[in-house]
Amino acid sequence: MFTFLRCGPGRLTPHLAHQQVGDGTAVPLDVREEPEWNAGHAPGSLHLPLSGLMAGEPLLAAARGKPVVTICRSGHRSRQAAKLLAEHGVQAADVTGGMTAWARQGLPVVGPGGVAVS
Repeated sequence: MFTFLRCGPGRLTPHLAHQQVGDGTAVPLDVREEPEWNAGHAPGSLHLPLSGLMAGEPLLAAARGKPVVTICRSGHRSRQAAKLLAEHGVQAADVTGGMTAWARQGLPVVGPGGVAVS
């Protein structure tokens, strides 16, 4: 499952995150802003920008009580989001390298309406 560090949330490779999301072990949470989300995201991802999390927006109902995998463009914001969520008792890990690494490794990316992005 998650590789958690005693000092904070875990980190997952894109392939391991994809596997955990695919088998229902974790819920993907994209923390990028709206234009980035619209440009393409991992299938099945929930969307809650880091700016919203930092402003106190609650975790989306579909992710409550479940392990969460955060993802952004390069991994920086998702790491911040995972730490913030962990501080609030959420089992969280971030995807190393973000959507950039995800796409480079040939994992699926969808745009608005779930249409595959090449």
